[in-house]
Amino acid sequence: MATQIGIPKLGMSTAPLTLVEWKVQEGERVEQGSVVLVVETEKIRHDVEATASGFLHILVEEGQDAPIGTVAGLIAETKEELEALQKEKPREVVPVAAEIKEAAQVEAATPPVAGAKAGERILISPVARKMAEEHMIDITTVVGTGPGRRIIKGDIEKEIEAKKKEKKVEVAPSVYQGKRVKSVIPLKGMTKAIAEHMHRSLSISAQLTIMGEIDMTEMVKLRGTLVSQAEAIGTRITYTDLFVFAIAKLLKEHPLINSSLIDNEIKLWESINISIAVALEGGLIVPVVKDADKKSLVEISRTVRSLAQKAREGGLMPDDVADGTFTLTNIGALGGGWRFDTIIINQPESAILGTGGITDRAVVRDGQIVVRPIMTYSFTYDHRVIVGAVAHKFMNSVAQLLENPGRLLI
Repeated sequence: MATQIGIPKLGMSTAPLTLVEWKVQEGERVEQGSVVLVVETEKIRHDVEATASGFLHILVEEGQDAPIGTVAGLIAETKEELEALQKEKPREVVPVAAEIKEAAQVEAATPPVAGAKAGERILISPVARKMAEEHMIDITTVVGTGPGRRIIKGDIEKEIEAKKKEKKVEVAPSVYQGKRVKSVIPLKGMTKAIAEHMHRSLSISAQLTIMGEIDMTEMVKLRGTLVSQAEAIGTRITYTDLFVFAIAKLLKEHPLINSSLIDNEIKLWESINISIAVALEGGLIVPVVKDADKKSLVEISRTVRSLAQKAREGGLMPDDVADGTFTLTNIGALGGGWRFDTIIINQPESAILGTGGITDRAVVRDGQIVVRPIMTYSFTYDHRVIVGAVAHKFMNSVAQLLENPGRLLI
């Protein structure tokens, strides 16, 4: 009996998930415990593993959205069972989003194309159709191997390989409004979610940014001491850990910074949940250190390290990126030296702090020019909630604490 591959429920979220990629082609063998499917919410990606060994039969193609619990594929025990499943009438998946539903209806009723026999319709998955268009594949000549002889991604990939072997002359690159197009990156999944979230943030809030510098002489010494004691402490303390620890203390003293404007009310949060921006190859994810003000520096370090690792390995759950009240983005961790950035608030929060690189710079101290390790910062706040005086007081407190970090350990 075939084993089902279902769309999983990730955390508390009940929203449909997008099928990003099938790791195995239709009909290929999969092994129990191997990753067969990658799904995605607006914020995270998740690997779906096979719960049995056998041969894969795909029911929901890449690029489609599917509600939680949907059977996206089946794993047949034998080749004979696979062939029987492939002969069955394709199951209809009813997506939740109206636009996806419309796309599915359009695909199911694809009109005749040039070269097809009169009245003949071509069934092809959205991913396969896009690949065919990009590589100039005539789909009327392709024999589909998917359910109901639907043309799937693997069929187009075979055609592309065949064209390469035949050493056909390359087609001219596409042209858009007089400009040659090198390649196209679809705005979807995490990239689309980030774009929409950032645009919405700028459109609904009055964002201003304070920029400045902080003398990190004492902080560099403190961090060096902590790193030398890493074995005894049980973790290697980073600047990000120290910043989270410091901000958590200061947000208790500056409650308006730890707030959100919701339904014409400014809600001051009792919880201090600091979001940490983590750069990924495909975009950006912001896991949350919950109740940071109640954690020790070591606990914060371990939490930050665990969340960052889960983010890079695709192991975050929706609950890991929910309920943030303030965001820190340590841009300095990416390198680049002395610079300033304008950063966008992570809604529905009211402020975000960006810390830059720590670089040696000439400064004046007691009438003398000396070299000190200086860190730039950018603090963006929502002027609907936080007035300039409050924002500057907060950043003055941040600068004073980072320049005199001995207070952190009291």
